[in-house]
Amino acid sequence: MGLYRIRVSTGASLYAGSNNQVQLWLVGQHGEAALGTRLWPARGKETEFKVEVPEYLGPLLFVKLRKRHLLKDDAWFCNWISVQGPGAGDEVRFPCYRWVEGNGVLSLPEGTGRTVGEDPQGLFQKHREEELEERRKLYRWGNWKDGLILNMAGAKLYDLPVDERFLEDKRVDFEVSLAKGLADLAIKDSLNVLTCWKDLDDFNRIFWCGQSKLAERVRDSWKEDALFGYQFLNGVNPVVLSRSAHLPAHLVFPPGMEELQAQLEKELEGGTLFEADFSLLDGIKANVILCSQQHLAAPLVMLKLQPDGKLLPMVIQLQLPRTGSPPPPLFLPTDPPMAWLLAKCWVRSSDFQLHELQSHLLRGHLMAEVIVVATMRCLPSIHPIFKLIIPHLRYTLEINVRARTGLVSDMGIFDQIMSTGGGGHVQPLKQAGAFLTYSSFCPPDDLADRGLLGVKSSFYAQDALRLWEIIYRYVEGIVSLHYKTDVAVKDDPELQTWCREITEIGLQGAQDRGFPVSLQARDQVCHFVTMCIFTCTGQHASVHLGQLDWYSWVPNAPCTMRLPPPTTKDATLETVMATLPNFHQASLQMSITWRLGRRQPVMVAVGQHEEEYFSGPEPKAVLKKFREELAALDKEIEIRNAKLDMPYEYLRPSVVENSVAI
Repeated sequence: MGLYRIRVSTGASLYAGSNNQVQLWLVGQHGEAALGTRLWPARGKETEFKVEVPEYLGPLLFVKLRKRHLLKDDAWFCNWISVQGPGAGDEVRFPCYRWVEGNGVLSLPEGTGRTVGEDPQGLFQKHREEELEERRKLYRWGNWKDGLILNMAGAKLYDLPVDERFLEDKRVDFEVSLAKGLADLAIKDSLNVLTCWKDLDDFNRIFWCGQSKLAERVRDSWKEDALFGYQFLNGVNPVVLSRSAHLPAHLVFPPGMEELQAQLEKELEGGTLFEADFSLLDGIKANVILCSQQHLAAPLVMLKLQPDGKLLPMVIQLQLPRTGSPPPPLFLPTDPPMAWLLAKCWVRSSDFQLHELQSHLLRGHLMAEVIVVATMRCLPSIHPIFKLIIPHLRYTLEINVRARTGLVSDMGIFDQIMSTGGGGHVQPLKQAGAFLTYSSFCPPDDLADRGLLGVKSSFYAQDALRLWEIIYRYVEGIVSLHYKTDVAVKDDPELQTWCREITEIGLQGAQDRGFPVSLQARDQVCHFVTMCIFTCTGQHASVHLGQLDWYSWVPNAPCTMRLPPPTTKDATLETVMATLPNFHQASLQMSITWRLGRRQPVMVAVGQHEEEYFSGPEPKAVLKKFREELAALDKEIEIRNAKLDMPYEYLRPSVVENSVAI
């Protein structure tokens, strides 16, 4: 009983306010009280009022709310509600951060994170069960393509829960950028429809203003072996490179190549031999674009790491050997310049295919979607792991639906310009599933497995390791607040169900690839949750942010190849131009690269989310320390990059997005 001070915060997006009335109830451990005051929430505003409550409520557990309407249901985006009790009591926060629709009653639990074990009286048990029951109806597993990891059910944007949709600022920016990209494409096509396309410099016609300095550097230096090798260390697909433990069995040396074999074995013995293997593309059916057959290769590149840190190619094999056929030619830096350049173009095109399919779509977007769906199905909003991970799941479902309906759909962008389009892209996605190992999603293990720890010129490896460690300490800080012993971890049924849902259901039985089906100790929880957050932040950023830099100059990353891989070394400029994408294909690649690869004006940097899902000083202190460590890393990278000829920016915390949102 006594006077209560209530504050209600409404979101700032365009339609966040509501013309409908909102009624509130306070629910305490010893009673419930309806508040007579009714609200008309205004966009971007906090509404404050005081009300006398005659009943004794005890410690507050929930705020219940109902939005009433007569003619039109006007949705309301509620950020949070806070309540200060009689006297000088503490203010209690009830986080919401969701749309309120319809006439139903919505219950918001007090913002302290609680596991089942931290609620011994069962005060929140019914709420947990009802919330998850409702969520499982909204968030259902689907299967976009047989043989792939699962995704959210629903083929269209309107199939998604409203809370997974872009807010207005994000939606407008995304759709305006699409319109601009299509307009630019139309202009480029109309201006160049009758012009000749005979020289590599002709690609400058689509290399319009607005490019980054690094993109211009790539255009000017893309033929250099040093830049070719650098991309495997610090480009947009830094996860394909590994240190060689032995010479690959499918690298075949034709007669007369004994000296090359000896050189490779010498580098191997010295621990400086690396490889990039694209054999996943072997046997994939290439696209047919406008009745014209496109072509694919399955290259193997052997590279040597020099004392100055440069990674230089030693040999390129474009196809796997076939029984009964002559061994495929080996292309060398000493070959005629056009032959060597064409071989490198084939590697870059293959890297483009696997980057977009395996590294970006599968390991970035689709993996994040598994984490989203499992989290929403298994962890109630009061659970501390839900509160910890939910900021890193924002907008992922919508951007993925847009990808499935626009990029990799029938007659989508892949079908129009990619040599793996026309259905061919599904097969490497299926085959790549075998490489979705738990260790490959965890930089300390992955970098060790690939022999990149200690490679000073791999800035990706250095920054990924540092960012992982910072995220791990953040997760550890929250986990230690709620799990005092390993027994508490084992006895948390919601946590165990979440872990099992990811591994057995979403990832289709990934325990065979090292993913856990249960979590038995606190350090296991920290490792698993860190993997989830890093996948949705740093790992996605590392394979997304560099697209505009490395893919704008189309010869450095050809979306398709129009002639078969060469079997001789007599290539000419005409051969190269006839192999690379034609004008329209290159122009469309440039437009899509700009649209998706540009720095997003509507973005939240990692750790900088405004939503406050936790109540209490302890988790806020953990988040504050996390942000301080991120800022320190950002400054260190800035200082390092100032000394580099080619700065590596993609894992700077200030540019890493907080979720897979583009």
